[in-house]
Amino acid sequence: MLEIARYDGRQRLKGSLYLSLAMSLLAVTVVWIYPSFSGSFDDVDEEFLQAYPEGVIQLFDIRTMASLEGFLAFELYVFGWTILLGLYLAYLGAGTIADDVERGRMDILLSMPISRARTVAEKFASLAVPIIVVNVVTPIVVFVAATLVGEPISAADLVALHALSVPYLFACGAIGLVASVAVDRVGIAQRLALGITFGLFMLESLLTGTDYEAVGAVAPMRYFDPNAVLLESSIDPVHAGILIAMTAILVIASQRWFERSDIAS
Repeated sequence: MLEIARYDGRQRLKGSLYLSLAMSLLAVTVVWIYPSFSGSFDDVDEEFLQAYPEGVIQLFDIRTMASLEGFLAFELYVFGWTILLGLYLAYLGAGTIADDVERGRMDILLSMPISRARTVAEKFASLAVPIIVVNVVTPIVVFVAATLVGEPISAADLVALHALSVPYLFACGAIGLVASVAVDRVGIAQRLALGITFGLFMLESLLTGTDYEAVGAVAPMRYFDPNAVLLESSIDPVHAGILIAMTAILVIASQRWFERSDIAS
């Protein structure tokens, strides 16, 4: 059982370690530079934020720079996790099916006694490797780095944030999966997935607080809020459930689409 998922997961392991190293280096950099100018935030946080254009404040949901938690939420988790990792998982998801189709491997795979729906599900399941590895390694690095610079943060909040990021990243990967079954050229599928994911981020960010805010409900970014967890210790299991439901819907839609698709030779 799960032969495809295990094989693809092993193939992703090295890349996952490199990804974790890159995100850990970003985390260490953010934590390391914070104490050098944190004192300037203590009394002028409001003025400092006013120096940013309103569009930037809204786009990156910047709430405070006066604490390491607020600084991390902006520099690491909104920019690094919500945007960069979200785009990366969408990119990976877009290659799950389209890459094998384009290279002619899918015909061989489907000649085995395995359904198309199971193939899609197991290909998607292999994304668990980078998602889990990066969410295990990075919080340890963040916690240790914060302690070393004398700015300890709540381990419970950190664990909760990374746990909540798992369904968010799977949802982004599922966006890529849909692109992967819709387009049989991996380059096009990846660009499509990146465009849709970034477009959803912009949609959610720019429509918040407007009369069209409800439209942003389709964006997974609405249900992953690093500021709420790090600054308020607020955990919303309903949001996690919505992300899981989104992922399930996208995976099932991908399975149905692939079942009805012709595989180009």
